[in-house]
Amino acid sequence: MTGMATTAENGSTRNWTFLTNHAHVLLAIARNPTARLRDVADEVGVTERAAQAIVADLEAGGYLRRTRVGRRNEYTVNPRGHFRHPAEADRQVGDLLALFTGETAESTS
Repeated sequence: MTGMATTAENGSTRNWTFLTNHAHVLLAIARNPTARLRDVADEVGVTERAAQAIVADLEAGGYLRRTRVGRRNEYTVNPRGHFRHPAEADRQVGDLLALFTGETAESTS
């Protein structure tokens, strides 16, 4: 993944980002609700198996819903889901989605 921030620590370099892979997967799906998980995984920079596990987590947490359409899945994102960390638990994920997709929080579903 290009453009990652790096931090020098004891002579070594560590890569890190502000958003988790869960956030990246949710954003990729919000941008393209009919994307194949293979394409989501490639976009995020994780394996397809990791993307599947993340989608399962997001679905179990109520952040998205998966609907089978023919041989493919179509995803519906729930912008009213709240962040899991106590520091942001009063905020909805739709705010983050709107920031990165350019849509209003209500229209990201």
